[in-house]
Amino acid sequence: MLYTILKAVHIIFMVSYFAGIFYLVRLFVYYKDSDEFKEDKKQILREQYVFMARRLWNIITVPAGIIMLSSGIWLIILNFGLMKTPWFHLKLTFLVGLGIYHFWCWKKVLLLKTLQGQNIAMSNLKLRQSNEIATFILFLVVFTVILKSMVLEYWWQLITGFTVLVVLIMGTVKLVNRKKNKI
Repeated sequence: MLYTILKAVHIIFMVSYFAGIFYLVRLFVYYKDSDEFKEDKKQILREQYVFMARRLWNIITVPAGIIMLSSGIWLIILNFGLMKTPWFHLKLTFLVGLGIYHFWCWKKVLLLKTLQGQNIAMSNLKLRQSNEIATFILFLVVFTVILKSMVLEYWWQLITGFTVLVVLIMGTVKLVNRKKNKI
């Protein structure tokens, strides 16, 4: 029963964490979008985006990430047999990627605070594409967990499907960004 409750807690806080990460990077995009406004409006918006990003990071994303990580560690402790399964190693590899992305987001939150209304050095398109990285990691983790041992059996179909997904999403981001710039 404890294992099932911990799994539910893990899933709930995984959803909360990803919601925070998705919205956080969207706030970086909005901050960058404010480049187009007059100085007074730009300053007001940027102060608000920095405030929102810091609150989102400190009140939702990091606490949800800590609970997600803690419950995940407890799940491993209670079922150490997971460490013997190849699909779980693959999941852990993707989670290392999520950790790197988390660190990148944290550095951007700190950067926003120090910019004090100045421009972000990244292009709007790169920020929008960076916003999709968490989506890709989420797809990889969920498909790995759901398919488990079938991941190894059907790896080439999964890689092909994932590659198509990445190309479609990144292409859509480029197309939307191009149309946005024409308006």
